[in-house]
Amino acid sequence: MSIIQVRQISKRFSSAEGEDVIAVDRVSFSVVSGEVFGLLGPNGAGKTTTLRMMLGLLQPSSGDASIDGCSVAVEPDQVKRLVGFVSTSVGVYQWLTPREMLAFVADLYEVPPALCEERTEQLAKLLDFESYIDRRCGVLSTGQKQRINLARALIHDPPVMLLDEPTRGLDIVGSQVIFEYIQHLRNNGKAVVICTHRLDEAERFGDRFGLMHHGAIRLVGTLEQLQETTEQQGLTDIFIQLMKADAQESQV
Repeated sequence: MSIIQVRQISKRFSSAEGEDVIAVDRVSFSVVSGEVFGLLGPNGAGKTTTLRMMLGLLQPSSGDASIDGCSVAVEPDQVKRLVGFVSTSVGVYQWLTPREMLAFVADLYEVPPALCEERTEQLAKLLDFESYIDRRCGVLSTGQKQRINLARALIHDPPVMLLDEPTRGLDIVGSQVIFEYIQHLRNNGKAVVICTHRLDEAERFGDRFGLMHHGAIRLVGTLEQLQETTEQQGLTDIFIQLMKADAQESQV
């Protein structure tokens, strides 16, 4: 059974000129436990808006999404407890140490102190930040801060993980940490959605993919299924073909 279900979800905004702007257009997909779903597309395709609706941070104009049976429209607070969210736009608390920050976040999710301590040690070992776990976050590098954000998202052990451009701004070493983290999530049965425009990276971690363009998902499937459908080999070539087809349709 799918733990993530997105059903015909749409989001419309009014422009400064009073026109209706469709940011997300009837998007549907599902993700099961232990599966990594790549929501792919260029900047402005509607990926982050879709994630924000799945998190209950934006009210859909139509449609709905559910996390482990909880509707984001009806039970947004419960949905937030079931989800871990990773984004480079989410900062760390500069004056806290990683240990203190994880304890603070765990308390928000009502994780017992003893369990928080146990998980903190496990995550520090997994993400290799034991050497600076008691160093103030403000003095950490970008890559080190990202490791703390990865730990923060898992401290309450949610069944669902949403990652928005998780490798943005990271070097090769930092990106490799993300790939290993994603494999850890898969091995532990998490249902994972990753938004990215880096299609070459997506091929390394995704089980299935949804290709978004102009707010809509145009193709969904495994890499093998997409290759068979488009007769292209890589996700980049597949997406370029999709964009060319859209350009030709708009000229007709």
